[in-house]
Amino acid sequence: MQPTGTALDADWLGACRGAVDGLRAVLRDHPRTRQRAVETGDRGEGGDRTLVIDEGAEHAVFAQLDALHAAGHRFTAVSEERGEIDYGGADIRVVIDPIDGSLNAKRLLPHYALSIAVADGPTMADVVFGYVFDFGAGEEWTATRGEGAWLDGAPLGAIKPKDTIDILSLEATRSPLVARDAPKVAELAYRMRIMGSLALSLCHLAAGRVDAVCSLKAARSVDIAAAQLLVRELGLAIDLFDVASPFGEAPLDLEGRSRVAAAGTAEICGSLTAALLS
Repeated sequence: MQPTGTALDADWLGACRGAVDGLRAVLRDHPRTRQRAVETGDRGEGGDRTLVIDEGAEHAVFAQLDALHAAGHRFTAVSEERGEIDYGGADIRVVIDPIDGSLNAKRLLPHYALSIAVADGPTMADVVFGYVFDFGAGEEWTATRGEGAWLDGAPLGAIKPKDTIDILSLEATRSPLVARDAPKVAELAYRMRIMGSLALSLCHLAAGRVDAVCSLKAARSVDIAAAQLLVRELGLAIDLFDVASPFGEAPLDLEGRSRVAAAGTAEICGSLTAALLS
């Protein structure tokens, strides 16, 4: 059995869709909050207590990765729950958040997503394929490096974020963070929305549904690796403003953390970061 040579040799879209089907089954089997909120007794790599739906979602994704590896593909998985899993090495990294917005999923709120990114190297600039599936809206967001971004197979880009911030999407919004930071950006944004999924907020920016996105708490690569490719493929601005290095050099690991800002232009993005750093 010969291993494949490049990141896109494998059928990543098919694997992502297979994971969606598996996760849908988990959600059907656990339709109520009291079922979804059962703790397994474990903690994920991020330190949060693992819920039964987190574990089920993880199994759904890794069943697809196991099948790809059995077919001869080599890669390293970087997962919200399991950490780094070696599937035979190689330079290819698969960055996974099985449920971005797991609190929403637990409480039966509609905004939560599967997020998977595939990279041919160790940094954000190396991401070659991004996949985000919104289980509430049933929307499939995809991007391929150098080729563009799509919503349900239709190309994005016809509708852009506005040149001023009519709608700002805030994420990682525990009440003290909102109280601290919302006044800082109040003069920049006419309206604010809080969805509860950073990946989906970035996808909505790519579609021009919102005009800017801020994460008020430091995010990790698993939170943004897939959705950031949609943003960047459309020429929009995104910044990890707690670190000095360029965005593309951010590592695809579980250690690096930074708050995130994104907008239609670098100027607007810079105004947001300056306000939040003040």
